[in-house]
Amino acid sequence: MIKIAGLVLLAAITTYGLHAFAQIRADVRPALTPIGSSSSNGISFAWFYDGTERSVTVCRIAQAPADTVSCKTTTLQ
Repeated sequence: MIKIAGLVLLAAITTYGLHAFAQIRADVRPALTPIGSSSSNGISFAWFYDGTERSVTVCRIAQAPADTVSCKTTTLQ
C-alpha cells in the first residue's frame, strides 16, 4: 500500500513539474515607451523609445483625413 501511495505521489509531483516548466513565459514589457508628443501648424509628432533595440521612433501625421502616419526610426549608439 505504501509503495502504491509513493508511486502516485511521485507521478503527481512529476506531472506538476512538467506542467510548471512547460508554461509559456510572456514578456510583459511594452515594446515602445512613449517619450512625448507635440503639434505645430496642424502636424502632430510623437516620439517612442524601444529599449530592446535601443532606438527612438518619431511618427508624424497631419490633420487631413487622407494623410497617413509616417514613422522613422533611429538607432542609438
